[in-house]
Amino acid sequence: MAQNPYIRWFDQLGMDDVASVGGKTASLGEMYRVLTPMGIEIPNGFAITSAAYRAMLDKAGAWQPLRALFNTVELDNTSLADIGEKARQIIYAAGIPDDIEKDIIAAFGQLQRQYGEQLTVAVRSSATAEDLPSASFAGQHDTYLNVGGGADLIEACRHCFASLFTERAISYRIRNGFDHFKVALTIAVMKMVRADLGASGVMFTLDTDSGFNDVVFITGTYGLGENIVQGAVDPDEFYVHKPTFAQGKRCVLSRHLGEKQLTMTYASNGSGIENIDTPASARSKFCISDGEALTLADYALKTEAHYSRQKGAPCPMDIEWAKDGVDGKLYLVQARPETVSSQKTRNVLVRYKLAAKASPIATGRAIGSGIASGVVRKISDASQLTHFQEGEILVAESTSPDWGPAMRRAAAMVTSRGGRTCHAAIVAREFGIPAVVGIGEDIHRLKDGQSITLSCAGGEVGKIYDGDIPFKIITTELETLAKPRTGMMINLGSPDQAFRLSALPCDGVGLARMEFIISEYIKAHPMALLYPQRVTNNEDKSRIQGLIANYDSGASFFIEKLSEGIGTIAAAFYPRPVIVRMSDFKTNEYAKLIGGENFEVSEENPMIGFRGASRYTHEAYAEGFALECAAVLRARNAMGLTNIKLMIPFCRRVEEGRKVLAAMADMGLKQGENDLAVYVMCEIPNNVIQIDAFSQLFDGISIGSNDLTQLVLGVDRDSDVVAFDFDERDPGVMTMIRMAIEGAHRNGIPVGICGQAPSDYPDVAEYLVKLGIDSISLNPDALLATIANVVEIEKELPQKN
Repeated sequence: MAQNPYIRWFDQLGMDDVASVGGKTASLGEMYRVLTPMGIEIPNGFAITSAAYRAMLDKAGAWQPLRALFNTVELDNTSLADIGEKARQIIYAAGIPDDIEKDIIAAFGQLQRQYGEQLTVAVRSSATAEDLPSASFAGQHDTYLNVGGGADLIEACRHCFASLFTERAISYRIRNGFDHFKVALTIAVMKMVRADLGASGVMFTLDTDSGFNDVVFITGTYGLGENIVQGAVDPDEFYVHKPTFAQGKRCVLSRHLGEKQLTMTYASNGSGIENIDTPASARSKFCISDGEALTLADYALKTEAHYSRQKGAPCPMDIEWAKDGVDGKLYLVQARPETVSSQKTRNVLVRYKLAAKASPIATGRAIGSGIASGVVRKISDASQLTHFQEGEILVAESTSPDWGPAMRRAAAMVTSRGGRTCHAAIVAREFGIPAVVGIGEDIHRLKDGQSITLSCAGGEVGKIYDGDIPFKIITTELETLAKPRTGMMINLGSPDQAFRLSALPCDGVGLARMEFIISEYIKAHPMALLYPQRVTNNEDKSRIQGLIANYDSGASFFIEKLSEGIGTIAAAFYPRPVIVRMSDFKTNEYAKLIGGENFEVSEENPMIGFRGASRYTHEAYAEGFALECAAVLRARNAMGLTNIKLMIPFCRRVEEGRKVLAAMADMGLKQGENDLAVYVMCEIPNNVIQIDAFSQLFDGISIGSNDLTQLVLGVDRDSDVVAFDFDERDPGVMTMIRMAIEGAHRNGIPVGICGQAPSDYPDVAEYLVKLGIDSISLNPDALLATIANVVEIEKELPQKN
């Protein structure tokens, strides 16, 4: 039986059929044919081919008037909108020939027999040149949802064919060198997944901001997914770590609860779609469960693996998903190669840095890692875009695909709504400009004509400053860097920066500060979470209730949030080691946490008070330490991040170290089990004096030069009065460091340094290298210069056997 030239079913299609059905539909066919047998739910459907589009224009004699319209078209020509409207009128008026219309109706009937008479369909445009590795036509042509009945289907198809000539599609083709008449519009007609009653979203098989390839990044919201693309909502976000998932570890790496302000559903009058306010009870919960996020990650990884095999090279994917509110199933409804973040090279490190200090006037989600300055141009509707000037900063509630030409002229973008997969974020990445999305009510602080500086260089949080703040751009070719024999690691506290900093040529993280995660992500004192009834401040009580509202208890909130922060850092550098220091707040710092003042004593000199190891087995904090251990255990065991090593800070006596190790073992963190190594900070003179005893107890030593200097010189490093006496290069401090290195090597355990000194003073780094220290852990901004310095130092040293 001859193949119908106008109708092709999904199970007949593959990626070799782009010329006849377009990239989007070819991908749907490929997915249905290949992935359905793997257990992935793909809605079935059929394609209306490019031959049908061309036959329609042939029969109507529409080619000549269309070509006449485009004889004088230029990019950014103000007549594009008028030309596009006239072109759409020509195509719509052409109508669909009777024979093709009969074929469409017959195919729709066959689909009804598969899914039932109540079936409605999605009618999705797919251009024959779209979704190429270097260009994406995503979102430029029309889609019609929940279409029921043959007459409505034909009407939707006519509008889809005409949408090949929307203004944004015309502009995009001109800019990318596509011939308008060599691109054809094809249509996918597929079972409608009732996401209006469930949820939907977009996921990527890499981190879209940094290009980090070892995660699946999932976004989701209630109702239809257009709200995510348009930036009308702040979606829920999930990360899943690919390497440990492949090892069988089924655990979400991290999650972020979005506002999900609106739910897009079908209009109550049966015509079109509408947005309704999402109820507060639904907004306070994730739109999908962790189990469903893991199912989606499994779908994504299988999809990526298939397309990578087909391509013969890694192929990160951009995938749309939907949860049917009727049957409860998760479906993939579109997959295409990711065309922006995957093109970034991680062999060239480009860093932006503000050259002056300032306080931000607004914050949101950072898109990219750049910095830009410019004049604010607030846009509330498309009619204002004609006044938008090159180099201005576009500020709006959200953006639309129709704004493309103006957005291309922007130095940066700011939106009050949207997450990291909203339209503004996608366009900002494609154009290579920074954006801060989801700034909420802070948008009212930005005024038309105001000069601002927008910085995305500090991690996940994007910051907006008043005025033109100077900044520097530093570019480094990583492939040209020589690698020193001495291990070079970084100090890191913020999970927000982990994926981006993982591209640095380092050997891992020598110091991951747990207290930063607690203060920034948990915010509450661990004992206050365990015993909220003992918190006397009513405002603190209310804040704690808000923090733990979606958790079984304050303990589960603490464990989950801390494990996600630790896990994100460990995942970013996996399988390189990440040394996590257990909490080292001082009493005055703990007291500043929510509810902390009810659980901390007041000390005259917290620097040498109740801190570090002394807290861990003390009755006043032992239960808090147990929460820390439970979080680490979850990150290592449930998440599978066994590259996490632990470090005990401010351990004054050997016996204290034994008690801490015994307590950790009782809580499941036993040295040697599951490759667990436990280091100790060498930052107290007694650690050096008894280096042999400490070396027998712990698996490694990390010198903390800040506290060691303080205690060798008797200088409170928090005191401004005697700050001039704080100098890590003092001969006494240098002698202590030498004794620690020699002692660790004498006992056959590794020794590193994670204090400030080698970051600030090249001569200290030289001293350490000549002593044969195993590793130096530095602030990220000092790493590259220190590497170059160490390489030169090592040239003068004899090679180690």
